[in-house]
Amino acid sequence: MKQTPVRNSALRGSARPRMLRAVYSGSLEVYANLALEQQLYEALQPDEIVLLLWRNSPSVVIGRHQNPWTECDLQAMQRDGVKLARRASGGGAVYHDGGNGNFSFLAGADYYDQQLQFSIVIAALAALGIAAQRSGRNDILADGRKFSGNAFRYRKEKSYHHGTILIDTDLPRLSAYLNPAHTAVRESKAIASVRSGVVNLSELKAGLQWPAVCRQLVAGAERAWGGAARVEQIDQQRLDGDDDVRARVAELCSWQWLYGRTPDFGCVHRLERDGHGGSESGAELELELQLHRGRIADLKLHPDQEYAALAQQLRRTLGGVRYRPEDLRRCAAALSRDGPARSVCRQLALQLQATADTPLGTEEQG
Repeated sequence: MKQTPVRNSALRGSARPRMLRAVYSGSLEVYANLALEQQLYEALQPDEIVLLLWRNSPSVVIGRHQNPWTECDLQAMQRDGVKLARRASGGGAVYHDGGNGNFSFLAGADYYDQQLQFSIVIAALAALGIAAQRSGRNDILADGRKFSGNAFRYRKEKSYHHGTILIDTDLPRLSAYLNPAHTAVRESKAIASVRSGVVNLSELKAGLQWPAVCRQLVAGAERAWGGAARVEQIDQQRLDGDDDVRARVAELCSWQWLYGRTPDFGCVHRLERDGHGGSESGAELELELQLHRGRIADLKLHPDQEYAALAQQLRRTLGGVRYRPEDLRRCAAALSRDGPARSVCRQLALQLQATADTPLGTEEQG
């Protein structure tokens, strides 16, 4: 199969970086790999390019400006031990497991070339006998179906481009976790994912393995930037022993980063009316919440006229409280006696149980 040409349009002809590094992560921990990517990016020199190659155990990774309650099935993920991660780049939600590979191009401003980086990926797959094309939404397709979603982060002095490569991922699980059956969210300022038909490359090239893709990606980078890469292997033990990586992991797995950074949204929870006076047993009321930076900014109860007094009490109790089961249970415990307000707090905490036991982390000020 004819290989897609790799053209160097933004490197000023024969210009080369001082160093091209190919870094292989042996970790399958999503937070450790994202922390490593951040560390490499922060330390990146202006005349340096890094190609990071990595995989994760089952996890869902959402974009920086997304809402986890709308992007993934948190209850199913909690049940199955699938981790939630939020990356620092934009873009949509993706599912990772051992059958999916990830690449990251990190480059100084003079060397960052998004079109070239896409061409390296496409050329690497062409060398393996797979015809791929870039789509208009920054996906890469084969046989008309998506196998690679890509996202970016830009700064004046450096940028990065990372993406997935579906090789032999568990597509039924991908579909299950990225398509929540129910969500309380009704309106949101978050960026929503655009769902696409996907394909495993092993369906198109039997026996394809991640190491073979890695070798071609590194070879393509060497051709594109005109020099041999310095190859580095980083294992989990090395990451565990790195204080900076551990600090970054602590932030990446915190409630404040995963949930508290969610753009403002509104949601509606249906709760039992038991003990709310004058309502038939088993009937429901609707609790409408407005969330700002992960905290309850306002609320309404429906039917509003019947529960005006309760709504006022809940505003006093829940105003400014984190949308987090542990915080809601503390609110319930702080109320002086059993009653409607305590029942609402307990029921809301139960409905958010899928986010329980997430370390809080440091809250951003301002």
